[in-house]
This record gives sequence, structure tokens and C-alpha cells, in this order.
Amino acid sequence: MQNAVSQPQARISGLVPAAYSRRVLLTVSGLSPQILTETLYALSVGEMPAGERFVPTEIHALTTTEGAQRIRLALLSEQPGGFRRLCADHALPPIRFDADHVHLVRDAQGQPLADIRSEADNATMADAITELVRGFTADGDCALHVSLAGGRKTMGYYAGYALSLFGREQDRLSHVLVSAPYESHPDFFYPTPAPQVLSLPGGGWADAAQARVSLAQIPFVRLRRGLPRALLEGRSGFAATVEAANIGLQPAALVLHVVRHSVRADGVEIALPPIQFALLAALAYRAVAGKPPVYAPKKEVHDAAWADEVLDDLRAAVGPMHLPGRVEESLRRDSSGSAVSSHLSKLRRRLRDGLAPGRDALYFDDGGTHRHKRYSVPLAAAAIEFIAPQQPSAEIGAASLPKPHRR
Repeated sequence: MQNAVSQPQARISGLVPAAYSRRVLLTVSGLSPQILTETLYALSVGEMPAGERFVPTEIHALTTTEGAQRIRLALLSEQPGGFRRLCADHALPPIRFDADHVHLVRDAQGQPLADIRSEADNATMADAITELVRGFTADGDCALHVSLAGGRKTMGYYAGYALSLFGREQDRLSHVLVSAPYESHPDFFYPTPAPQVLSLPGGGWADAAQARVSLAQIPFVRLRRGLPRALLEGRSGFAATVEAANIGLQPAALVLHVVRHSVRADGVEIALPPIQFALLAALAYRAVAGKPPVYAPKKEVHDAAWADEVLDDLRAAVGPMHLPGRVEESLRRDSSGSAVSSHLSKLRRRLRDGLAPGRDALYFDDGGTHRHKRYSVPLAAAAIEFIAPQQPSAEIGAASLPKPHRR
């Protein structure tokens, strides 16, 4: 994955999908399992653009119990054995595809679904697709090809959207196109190298060797860089992932919960240790009050004046009754640049872990890499809110700021 998983293959081979050591074809399958062999043929045998020919090392299908039964009978059996025959007829290298690669959509109780009919079924299926795509794209040595063909229309939609959320540069999306009269023919699996006569439902005959199967590559917007690392690594469902992607496109807003020592940024609740919360609250108060950023104290020297100024801001933000004694003691004991930098580095790490890549910079700024660092919360006053116990929904605004405590 972009943030947490290295991508050695990308460095070796660029972004050519065929050059990756693990190549996965993922399909959503309904009642026409032939879609899988048609797609495999188009990818590995058919007329593909230079650099886009893709022979998978493994195939995965997400489907219902009826779809799984049809895959087993039509593709994985000895007869008609569509998958086995395709690999043999066109001399494809070994491809891992068996019953263990057929993933069933299951309901909240873990029972496999026979079909996708209700709103709850759709949500369950969307989550299942999301989890599969997230897992494959977490592997930096993997190139993923997702086929929209097969299954109900909503299955194809969710598959494409999931790839848009998690897909990387080496991942692809496509739809297979089959010429008439072979499309949807129950006995057609792929263009055969030798003549194979098929009886047509309306009368007449057709030769499977004359079929035309091609792949329509579908461009998609890659939103992965806008997702928090926690979602890339976790198990959030489709709806939560889409919500996070949408929030990442919105203006930044910071809410600080004084009692809980937590903040809500981009709609994500992030718990902080007291010292990290205290420093962020002091900086947020300065932003609301229109005060300038705080200069970093000298590296190895305790700066008592710096501690006094920050503690004054903190008291004004949270009130003297909610200033933990250990926080004040810590700042008065050691407010050297080294100690403060360590606290703020840990704060930034927590923000980075909880938010989409790059969004942490909207909530905390250290002034860059120059020697004289300046710390601030780079938000407008209207984008900052303190939740205090006396006024659970009170917003500290520039016109109603508490008077800073003066020593």
C-alpha cells in the first residue's frame, strides 16, 4: 500500500502490470461463469496493447452460492472444464484457481448469500468487495486487474468503485466484449484454436474459433492517496471508506475535547496523551486568538519563558481546572527544544496515522526544516472548536475568547 507497504516491484519494473511477480485477476461473478474465461482469454491471449498483456498468477472470483456452483460445474470440473481447457488450448503457464479462490458473499451472521436482492445484501456485498480489493492492493509486489463483467450491475459498480478507492498505478479495470452470437451462449467459454461447433438457441450453428473477444480498458480516478492509513490497513467497510474519501476533500476543521484529551479532525476521533493534547490545544488557542506561531525553544536549554507563555495559552483554552498537574510539571521541568520537539513529533505521528496522507499538515505546522522552527495550528478561527465540560457544545470564537491567565 502507498503508506505502509513497500513496492519493490515498482522500482524494478516501473508500472507495467505484467512485470509484477504476483498478478491477480479479480472478477465478480453471477450466473454466467464464462465471463471469467473470456476475460482471461482477452488478457493473456487476445490482442492487447503493448505492455498490457497480463497473464495472471492467480484468479479470484467473488460470488453467491449459485454463482459458486456454476463456476465449479462449468469452469473447474473435468467436463466441460472451461478453465482447464483454456489453459491447455492456449498453453498458458500455471494459474492458481480452484475452489479456495472462489469467495462467497456472506451476511452478518456469516451465512453465504444465494443472491443479492435486498439493501442489506448490497451493503454486505460492497463490504466483501472492498475487503478483497484492499487486501490485494496492500501487497506492493501485486498488480491487480479487476473485471466489471459478470454479476449484477451493482456488483460491477462496487468493484470499480473499490478499485478507485484503493487502486495504484499498476492496477487496471476492464470490461470484456464478446461478439454475437457468442455473448451469453452457455457453451461458449473462449475462442478455441481449432473449430468447435456450437448450436445456437434460435437455430443454426456457430464456430467458437471465429468468435471475437476483446477487452475495454476503463480509466478510473485513483483516490488512494486521500485515504487515511488506518483505512488502508484496517477493515472498514465500503460506506466508511467512501465517507473518509469524501471528508478528505473537505476543508479542515478541528474540534478539541478538553475532558477526553482527544481531537476530531476530518471527522476522525484521535485520542492523544495529555502532553500532546496540551501542546495542540495551546497552539489552537493561539490560532483562534490571532496570535503568531510559537518559536521553538533552544535545543538543549530549558526555556522557562517559553513554558510560561504556552501554559498561559493552555489555561485560556481549557481553563485552570482542566490543566493536568503532570503536564504543567513536565513543561516547567523541561521545555528544551529537544523535549518539545519529541512531544510534537509524536503528535504529528498520531495525526498522520489517523488522517489521510498529507492532511496532518493542515492541523499542525512546524514551520519547515529551517533552523528557527515555529509551531502553529494553521487554521482559521472559525475552523477550530473547543468542547468544554461546562458548555458541552460551546464554541470558542475570536469574539468570545476567555481572558488569558497572567502570572
